Amino acid sequence: MPSETETFTKNENNVLEYSFSLGILAMEGRGFEYPTDIAIASNGRLYVPNRARDAGQRGVRITVLDEASEYYGTFGLIGNDEGQLIAPMAITEDKLKRILVTDEYSNQVSAFDHDGNFIMRWGEYGDGNGQFNTPSGIVTDHDNNVYITDTRNHRIQKFTEDGHFILSIGNKGSGAGEMDLPWGLTISPAGELYVADWGNDRILRFSLEGNYIENYGSSGIGDGEFRRPSGVAVDNRGYIYVSDWGNERVQVLDEKGVFLQKLRGESSLSKWAAHFLDTNSEEGDARKLANLEPDTSFLDAHDPHAESAHIEKFFWAPLSVELDGEGRLFVVDSNRHRIQIYNQIS
Repeated sequence: MPSETETFTKNENNVLEYSFSLGILAMEGRGFEYPTDIAIASNGRLYVPNRARDAGQRGVRITVLDEASEYYGTFGLIGNDEGQLIAPMAITEDKLKRILVTDEYSNQVSAFDHDGNFIMRWGEYGDGNGQFNTPSGIVTDHDNNVYITDTRNHRIQKFTEDGHFILSIGNKGSGAGEMDLPWGLTISPAGELYVADWGNDRILRFSLEGNYIENYGSSGIGDGEFRRPSGVAVDNRGYIYVSDWGNERVQVLDEKGVFLQKLRGESSLSKWAAHFLDTNSEEGDARKLANLEPDTSFLDAHDPHAESAHIEKFFWAPLSVELDGEGRLFVVDSNRHRIQIYNQIS
């Protein structure tokens, strides 16, 4: 009988296969500590926000690297001053080549250049137009308007590139076009807004003017069902990629929302991790003797979180998904302090 992992990877509908991983746990400098999102920027670099274990730790920062694991430094260290962050959550590059970062603690959005130099910020706590209560996801459209999930206000807000309020989308609820603690969001190549409706276990689809179109998914652990989805991406075929945070997996749906594939995680050692283990031979030798796939049959079959805690290659709190220009999927695997990359196979 095939293992559970094999059932996630051997299916005629599969569209993705594992390629490689990036990252290593580090409280400062080169590495990640509880990464939350990724921006794949036009300069070929990757920008990754880090939250750290507890507020006030030195791990808060934006790590800059590329897919070859070249390290370019950090910026946005912890603090309240301009250019500093406290609880960075989501990140994107806009049409002006600025790096935009949401901060859930300060309820602000900060803009930086590619080198991490501060440009501007906007936002404050509240529930009025232009105010936030835990801003999470962020994305921009072709006109460089900015869309932000205002999570605890249960809405999406749309702004100009300078931070001026345009409109609000959605309100608290579970009906058509309503949302409960929305998180990640994306704009499809067709120019439509997709939102991970975390509290309602579904993906919402809107026009960029805020008109509700459709939703996908329902609560559960089955194929096409979600348990607290956190991030969403859409490719040029309309395929929908969802970080199914509560089920510790990524799911792929077709353009009509029909289930195609689920991924549990296949991570191998990153370049940074391999270098660390080569340099620190005692830890490297201990790893070679360790059982990295222990028997988990004693665990509750409905508790993927516990299984992920025991098996290193599995996703453990996948928070965000992002597609690059080649259609590769980058999965931010937060509790493992890494990013798993998957290639398209169909």
